[in-house]
Amino acid sequence: MSRVKENIALEFDEFSGDYTRDMTNCVPHYLRLMDAIVESIPNSFKVSKVLDLGSGNGNLSARLMQRFQEAEYTLVDASPEMLKICRNRFPEARLQLFEGYFDQFSYQDAPYDLAVASFSFHHIGSREKEEIFSKIYETLRPGGILAMCDLMISKDHPDHPLLLNEWDLFVNSNNEDPEKWVWIMEHYDAFDRPDHFDDQIRWLQQAGFTDVSIPWKKGYWMTLKAVK
Repeated sequence: MSRVKENIALEFDEFSGDYTRDMTNCVPHYLRLMDAIVESIPNSFKVSKVLDLGSGNGNLSARLMQRFQEAEYTLVDASPEMLKICRNRFPEARLQLFEGYFDQFSYQDAPYDLAVASFSFHHIGSREKEEIFSKIYETLRPGGILAMCDLMISKDHPDHPLLLNEWDLFVNSNNEDPEKWVWIMEHYDAFDRPDHFDDQIRWLQQAGFTDVSIPWKKGYWMTLKAVK
């Protein structure tokens, strides 16, 4: 019997309790990819407003706050439980929380210096990625940065079966529960719609980003950075 919930918000409500441990044990290079986002931002880059799309429990924002302590952070997530964790985790931060999906957020509320996303864009399809990239481009100030990390391979790519085999080995080497991989694949089939990095780079360029790079990657686990 499937353990997958009826929508992604409910899925991550349940996932929220052990989110960091589960992500670290189930997602190859999870921590390294987030660190690569922070490292990709130049020391001279001035940040006063940050938009975190699909913030989860705030792991990426927590890393950014170590560098940009005075910035204002807007965290967007569909899971109320995840946002509750963020509210309690960052009591001193200049924080705005938005509960909802990416297409429900108003991207014109303020110009942002930095937009980030950690393992969240694979939950939306190709067309919505294109639309979101355009909206992010419009809401960033000139010179603003979008940085994101994710699995970046489409499910119909010839390398996808090998990726799944390697991922399976990683999960089972880090988890005693043999059902963990079964649950991951149920979730992956139900909710995940990753796209190849070449397609995402093209969509970013079509949105108007002129400087798109890959600061760090291991196989198809990647960090992308795009500058307006």
